[in-house]
Amino acid sequence: MSDAVLSIERLQVALPPGADRALAVDGVSLSIAPGRTMCVVGESGSGKSVMSTTVMALLPRELRVAGGGIALKGEALLQASPARLRELRGQAMGMVFQEPMTALNPVMTCGDQVDELLRTHTDWPAAKRRQAVLDMFARVKLPDPERMARSYPHQLSGGQRQRIVIAMAVILKPALLICDEPTTALDVTTQREILALIKQVQQEQGSAVLFITHDMGVVADIADEVLVMHQGRAVEQGSRDDVLLRPQAEYTRMLLAAVPSITPPAPRPEPVGAPLLRGEAVGKTYSAHDWMGRTRKIRALEAATVGVRAGETVGIVGESGSGKSTLARCLMRLIEPTEGKMFWGDAEVARLKENRLRPLRNRVQVVFQDPNRSLNPRMRVGEALIEGALNFGTPRAEAEALAARLMDQVRLPREGLQRYPSQFSGGQRQRLAIARALACKPKVLVADEAVSALDVSVQAQIMALLRDIQAELGLGLLFITHDLRVAAQLCDRVIVMHQGRIVEEGRTAELYANPQQDYTRRLFEAAPGHDFAAPITPPGDTL
Repeated sequence: MSDAVLSIERLQVALPPGADRALAVDGVSLSIAPGRTMCVVGESGSGKSVMSTTVMALLPRELRVAGGGIALKGEALLQASPARLRELRGQAMGMVFQEPMTALNPVMTCGDQVDELLRTHTDWPAAKRRQAVLDMFARVKLPDPERMARSYPHQLSGGQRQRIVIAMAVILKPALLICDEPTTALDVTTQREILALIKQVQQEQGSAVLFITHDMGVVADIADEVLVMHQGRAVEQGSRDDVLLRPQAEYTRMLLAAVPSITPPAPRPEPVGAPLLRGEAVGKTYSAHDWMGRTRKIRALEAATVGVRAGETVGIVGESGSGKSTLARCLMRLIEPTEGKMFWGDAEVARLKENRLRPLRNRVQVVFQDPNRSLNPRMRVGEALIEGALNFGTPRAEAEALAARLMDQVRLPREGLQRYPSQFSGGQRQRLAIARALACKPKVLVADEAVSALDVSVQAQIMALLRDIQAELGLGLLFITHDLRVAAQLCDRVIVMHQGRIVEEGRTAELYANPQQDYTRRLFEAAPGHDFAAPITPPGDTL
């Protein structure tokens, strides 16, 4: 297209020798006009992010462009000098990364980081730059822009940090905005706000948007065109309605089939028996101290009561900061509750000293969101799996036999016991984290956002795996998530939390069909997308 902001022609990016395939991006072409949004979807390893970092000339050193061309408003980027590329970044093209904490400098204030961009690309005086930063912070709907400018990234919420990154990306009104999974780790209401903000900025500036995501609900909400990638190749490309409602490629149909429905399935029979994990009126209060030594009490959790029975999955949903993880960590005694009672089976554990608690810890095990933080990168998988069992007195030979059975259980090859975590994909590492938790033979498994960062096909596999393991072992499962679709399909009961309190709970099908609280209704309204058998609303109308 002659008026295209971004044109990519038969791009090829080579992987280093020894990789499982020769090309990370293999002959991909696309074109985005001003004011249009193209969503790029596909599983992890499909080449989505490699393509976007190639456009920005930010490829890792081990990758290289092997062919093709990239043009930004007609200017060939692959032939541009490093100095010219530095001029274009920020001025003509901006990028919003997935994880703002890695995109922001932790030792610079947020205002200084945006000001650094202005100092680099403009000759504005300091007063004009400062006013531009404050105006942009107000435009991206950050509260108290003066305070935001003085704050460091760790002092802000995840949604606020993402807004800072967006402000940096758009303050010089670039013609091209690249968004690489910018909403993956955000709750549904914050995600909705960020998507609306990107759409607003796009409309005001006429920018073209290249939006990389694995969330088909987001695609349904914001896309004009969709590109589906698999193993570096474009397997399907077209208008949003054509790709989502009339997919031609088998791979696209598989991705859409893996998207969990927002409609819960028929309920399972209610479990019987006493809870395996129970908390009664659990509360947590933190003390914060300012530079003058004054103490301020922060109420993070208030009077929360929850129980999980054998074979039951209880979901906890809510926005970031609602108290979901605080409640789970109190129930696991990973942080100390301020008040309330907690039971692991028949053992009351809220006030137990650690030396008396340690022998009971195998009863409740946890699977965290990021398996990279759960698995020691310098420890072979086999040793990682048996570590917990050995700590609880299992003989080594028995623990090693258990590890082999667990690899079967999580559907990974036994020879993987001799490999390191880095030699597995993200979904496989999450399976290993589940196996590691199961090695302690728990009664209850706590999954804290265990599938939120996974693409839809791997997410579906992990959900099926959790169901199968629960059915086989009779585990209780406490599932913390911000994804209402996942909760709908996996959970028997759902607890809704807001500002540290449980505001509503009930059987999943009943709660989804008839939420009683305004906050719960707002959560459901903010959930992106739809069930793909239904017509799709035009882009932007849902935001």
